[in-house]
Amino acid sequence: MRVSVATAPGGSNPNEDWVAATSTLAVVLDGLSTAGLDTGCRHGVPWYVAQLGGHLVAALAEPGRPPADGLAQALDRVAALHPGCDLGNPGTPSATVSILRAGADRFDYLVLADSPIVFERDGDHQVVTDLRVDAMVPELRAEAKRFATGTPEHTKAVRRMVEAQRLTRNTVDGYWVAASSGDAAQRALTGAVPLADVQAVAVLSDGASRLVTEYRAASWADAFAMLRGDGVDGLISAVRKVEATDPEGLRWPRFKSGDDATVAFCQIS
Repeated sequence: MRVSVATAPGGSNPNEDWVAATSTLAVVLDGLSTAGLDTGCRHGVPWYVAQLGGHLVAALAEPGRPPADGLAQALDRVAALHPGCDLGNPGTPSATVSILRAGADRFDYLVLADSPIVFERDGDHQVVTDLRVDAMVPELRAEAKRFATGTPEHTKAVRRMVEAQRLTRNTVDGYWVAASSGDAAQRALTGAVPLADVQAVAVLSDGASRLVTEYRAASWADAFAMLRGDGVDGLISAVRKVEATDPEGLRWPRFKSGDDATVAFCQIS
């Protein structure tokens, strides 16, 4: 498997995405925004995703280990690194997780939350993603999208939305992300795809996938052609060009003018 990776911040704040790849593994993490709210942790989201990513890659170095088991171990080990922080805070640093691992005859995958894995299979595209978060606090989501991005009203509305979402995070009736407990790993979407059926795979944070899913500026076929022709940086550049035409979020209402964007593009040798 040949893997190309790229990641870029969505604005002036530190990038809260994380990506790593080997010849058999691709991992993308997307740290959840705090919207300026307290997290109970002195380390911050970039620290959290870097620690979780490193421990996750180490845990999955054993080829036969199920991705969910590796994620559970990584979550528990990162939690042990900062026992002095309030890990029970509903806003404790957290992230989406997407894992792709190539074996002898199949791809194993794990998706926790809304960073998709897209398989190109004989000209078709199979998208694996978990959109449970989109069903949470719909009235507050709609309110946040009423205002132009960057206005005080928008900032306040996003903050109210995130504060309410946190109360549903990692609950039975809510949505699941990687946070402070290994239990979340068992709530991920997992499966396998025969290796022989796949030409390429894209593992993306939602800041990159929105070119197709939110902005509708490309199809998945277009996106894969772009990845082959312009590379992973080219796909992120295409996202930024679309966002630049609508900086206030009037055509495409959203919670940030530009989100951190990450791509791991995996081609079969």
